Amino acid sequence: MDEEIVLCAANAYEQKFYLNPEFDTLPESIKEELKIMCVLYTEDVGGILMLVFDEEGNLELKVDHEEGDFFFDEIGSVLKIKELQNTKRELFESLEMFFRVFYLGEAMEEE
Repeated sequence: MDEEIVLCAANAYEQKFYLNPEFDTLPESIKEELKIMCVLYTEDVGGILMLVFDEEGNLELKVDHEEGDFFFDEIGSVLKIKELQNTKRELFESLEMFFRVFYLGEAMEEE
């Protein structure tokens, strides 16, 4: 695997949410939490939010916005991402473990 895999994304411009069909096996409660989190983010600051797995299985929150979008809140975006990384840490860690086990085939290590 040489490229990133998008888990989900929300787009304020098209007012759409996307969940990669490869992750349909996630529990409904997790899918709903992701949808709410992403849509609320784009409602607050605008732009596009993507949750992406890198080749090692790390979950990254990527933000983009259209050039000339004066309504996009860059400072709010940075603050909101930091807030999500803190408040959703457990969710993100669980998603990383899920991805590593089911997509990268890593065995779960005993601690």
